[in-house]
Amino acid sequence: MSARHQARLLAVQFLFQRDFNPGDLEEALRDFWEGRAPPPSVRAFAEDVIRGVETNRAELDERLRAYAEHWDLERMSAVDRNIMRVALYEMRRRDDIPPIVSINEAVDLAKEFNGLESGKFVNGILDRAARDVRRPPRVGRADPRFKKRNPE
Repeated sequence: MSARHQARLLAVQFLFQRDFNPGDLEEALRDFWEGRAPPPSVRAFAEDVIRGVETNRAELDERLRAYAEHWDLERMSAVDRNIMRVALYEMRRRDDIPPIVSINEAVDLAKEFNGLESGKFVNGILDRAARDVRRPPRVGRADPRFKKRNPE
């Protein structure tokens, strides 16, 4: 399992808990990491994703509602909802990660947690979301094509 996959898995676990136990973020993070000892790079990436999702939760949920036609966020599996929040955050705010990577990781996590049908559901919604991303699906910031499409 790659370090980033492990970090995303941990981020989803934290965000799932957060849906049911809101409160102080810093305290929740301290409690979450107690007894866990991932490598520093895994923890750093997971916390970056967690903080990004938490900071942008209202926007992410609004977009999820728009992309998931005929689905209330509350009707979705809490795991799927948080997997998609992570992927949407990466697709919209992390231009160093190609959108296709975020989608593939989300689908893999959905399958791991909830099975094949969940993977299809997550894939369908994130494919719609990818249409609104302003860079090619396979391009991250390190790719020369990113600079051509996004001049600084």
